[in-house]
Amino acid sequence: MLKKLLSLYDGAVLFPKKPDQPSEQFYIFYNQLENEWIGIPKERITDQEFMLLKTLYEWIDFPVIPSSDTSKGWYKFLFTNGQPPSGSPDIQIRFIHFHFKGNGLERIEIESALKGFFSEDVIIIWENGNSGIVIEEKNEMSLSEKDLFTMSGTLESDFYAKTFFYIGKFTPFTKELASQYLREKEYFTFGQNHLSESSFFTFQRVFPAFLTIQLPGHLREMVHQELSGVFNEDPDMYITIKTFLENNLNASLTAKKLYIHRNTLQYRIDKFIEKTGIQLKDFFGAFTVFLACLLFEHQSK
Repeated sequence: MLKKLLSLYDGAVLFPKKPDQPSEQFYIFYNQLENEWIGIPKERITDQEFMLLKTLYEWIDFPVIPSSDTSKGWYKFLFTNGQPPSGSPDIQIRFIHFHFKGNGLERIEIESALKGFFSEDVIIIWENGNSGIVIEEKNEMSLSEKDLFTMSGTLESDFYAKTFFYIGKFTPFTKELASQYLREKEYFTFGQNHLSESSFFTFQRVFPAFLTIQLPGHLREMVHQELSGVFNEDPDMYITIKTFLENNLNASLTAKKLYIHRNTLQYRIDKFIEKTGIQLKDFFGAFTVFLACLLFEHQSK
């Protein structure tokens, strides 16, 4: 089967055994039935074709081994259960997880662009050809979440590729950093898979939805019976209420984002309160409704 792909993709190469080294130019796929490997130039494959080929064959995603001693130390610590790199417990570290969705991306150029946003030296470790982490030590010039959000938009424009970022929290330099990395990696993966309207994630942005999906079935049903019926009857109501809550109950900002008049917004809010009996400006009411919004969003997919 892989031999047929040679005629479809110019520059494709068939290998008699698994390649020993990763390639910046090729995606490598494996056909287990015929024990064959093929390398297809990245620039020849669209995103849709890449997803299809990953479904049909095993994609060989080579780890990217760092070159510097410092980066190798972090790589071994985070990915191979090695010893923590040397450092003071007074230092605080955060991981900035990133993923670039696209083909033919130049890793060296992306790495250079990422480092250009930070005032101090940072360590960049690649997990594969599209994903990795920035390891940043806390300092007076550390970028805020707003700055990092701006950075993600700039990189997306510069490289013409969809970007995803998860901004971890600063943590003291201890051996527990490896566990912190794994938790944040799980949140990042969850955000990409379940929060499709966003591409910039933090713990507070991801965890409510992460927790909601873990709820037992009977609790989900209880929330559904109490509130989701209102959203089923009027999908615009769901969009309005969720946007209102996400914008800290700011009516002006919500109306602007929804491209509606403030009077229209207030009408929808009053209608929701009348149907549910829940006041949104009450903390417990807002929390309960936001939980219902997250469940409704998940069940609608």
